[in-house]
Amino acid sequence: MVYGVLRFINFAHSDVFMVGAFIGYYLGHLLPEGTMWGGFIVLAVAMAGCALLGMRIERTAYRPLRVPTEFNLVTLLGALGGGGAVFYFTRGLTDPSYGSALRLLLCWGAAEAGAWLIDRTGWKLILQRTAGGAPTLNVLITAIGVSLLLEFSGQLIFGAAPRTFPQVFPSANFHLGELTISTNQLFVMGVACVLMVLLQFIVFRTKIGTAMRAVSLNPAAAELVGVNNNVVVAFTFALGSALAGAGGVLYALNYPSIDPLMGVMPGLKAFVAAILGGIGNIPGAALGGLLLGTVETFIGGSQWSTYKDAIAFAVLIVILLFRPAGLLGKFTVEKV
Repeated sequence: MVYGVLRFINFAHSDVFMVGAFIGYYLGHLLPEGTMWGGFIVLAVAMAGCALLGMRIERTAYRPLRVPTEFNLVTLLGALGGGGAVFYFTRGLTDPSYGSALRLLLCWGAAEAGAWLIDRTGWKLILQRTAGGAPTLNVLITAIGVSLLLEFSGQLIFGAAPRTFPQVFPSANFHLGELTISTNQLFVMGVACVLMVLLQFIVFRTKIGTAMRAVSLNPAAAELVGVNNNVVVAFTFALGSALAGAGGVLYALNYPSIDPLMGVMPGLKAFVAAILGGIGNIPGAALGGLLLGTVETFIGGSQWSTYKDAIAFAVLIVILLFRPAGLLGKFTVEKV
């Protein structure tokens, strides 16, 4: 979605995915394990937390490169408050101290709320405006920088050692002949399908979705007819980040070992799946993910299992040779 609206790849998306998994990890230990309501609370809180993180990333890192904006008190106090909280409580978070984790979140939230309140009263700390409309390469480098910042901040806060994700949903296995299906797999498939349908509804059946598509086609024309581009872009980041948070929790259900670098390979493969299906096409991304997962599953049970990651990217190259726009993508002609 971010690419569809802004025409650049958000490389930090995979690290928001990681943050969602860790939010689920801490919250999952505070709630009763193996309960349906506890699992959905973990999923909802992870989505909400990642949505707020996505909005902060857009406001702090990307918006100054996109449009002329004021470097205001929200950005400064939010960064200083969050950074100070990270620095002060880092030692407590290197072990499973959930009290420290909650204090960190409260401190960050207080810094953000105070900054927003002061900003709304009209007090500005710095009125110098930054130059918007930065070249695409600058935005790309910024995206990579944000990704690295989240990864190494995760190592500093959570530690580099892998942690075991709690069983937040009820666990059981069903046997159909030689086929074994776990409830975790059913939850992942069910929630993923519901989220995909919900996303399709938001994009094509709501006013904010119409605004997103308008900004994607022509940001200047959309602004002329009353669309607030900043609000649309912020909502796009929030929505995409919320889905990344849900993905982090669902991924950790089936692969319960989590660490601050867990999002790197899934992020790359999600990018491959989106291109396979046609980037910007929601059903296409789902089709690309199913195709890629099927190929990897068959390869994983063969003698070539050690090369399954390389073969996954080889599939991308082969399909793009014959379908450059992806399986469900549309060919467009751009006039220069």
